[in-house]
Formats: sequence, structure tokens, C-alpha cells
Amino acid sequence: MADRDETPDERFDRNWNELLQELRVAQTGVQILFAFLLTLPFNQRFEQITDLQRTTYIVTLLLTALATLCLIAPVSHHRILFRRGRKEELVDASSTLAGAGLVFLWLSVVGAVFLVFEVVVATSWAVAVAAALGAAFIAVWYVFPTLKR
Repeated sequence: MADRDETPDERFDRNWNELLQELRVAQTGVQILFAFLLTLPFNQRFEQITDLQRTTYIVTLLLTALATLCLIAPVSHHRILFRRGRKEELVDASSTLAGAGLVFLWLSVVGAVFLVFEVVVATSWAVAVAAALGAAFIAVWYVFPTLKR
């Protein structure tokens, strides 16, 4: 693949714009999951959940909050560093935050699916499905792209 004919500043601008597009996709997913989780305690049946289900819910909610924090943090960083000639730092920090946010999102989705299967079917099914889903996330989000590098 040929190198692009761009200055370092142009490369940082392109990297920033590509990262923003990625964050838009991830934020939508995490916001929907977060909204769903925030409504659960207000359901009458929530009072009947087991200790395992309550713990799973709390951990999943916190993981989703951390995903939200990491995936939206680049906006705050941009506001603070805007017009200060520090685009390289911004891109590097935001890329790290996006990676962390995706890990938290992955764990959140697995936790939410575990919770639903635990409530609706059984613990054994919840463990099996969550493990399979977790492995699928690792394969699709990390292994396949790494093999293509």
C-alpha cells in the first residue's frame, strides 16, 4: 500500500476524523444499552431478582458507565485542547480511550446478555451463552482485525 501524500498535520486531522466516525458508531450502542439498564430497577419484577442477578446488574451497569465515559471523553479532550496545536496528543489519547471504551462495551454487552439469560432461562445457559458471546467479540473485534494488519 502506498503512503499517503499528506503532512503530519493533515494525517492527524484525518486520524481525528476517522476516530470520530468510529466513536459515533460505538456511542450509539453504548447509549442504548445504558438507557435500557437504567430503566430496569424501576420494573416491579426487579425486586424479585437473586443476589447473583443483582450483582450482575450492578457490575454491568458500571461497565456501561465506564464505556460511556471512555467513548465520550475524546469530546472533552478536544474542547480543552482545541486550537492549541496538540492534535497528535489528542489523537493518541482519544485512541487509547476508544480502545478502553470498546473493551468496557464488550464486557457490558456480555454482562447484559448473561443477566437476561440468567433471569429468563437458567444460570448454566447464561454462562454458556455469555462465554460464547465473549469469545465471538474477541474473535470479531480483535483477532480478525489483528490478522489483517
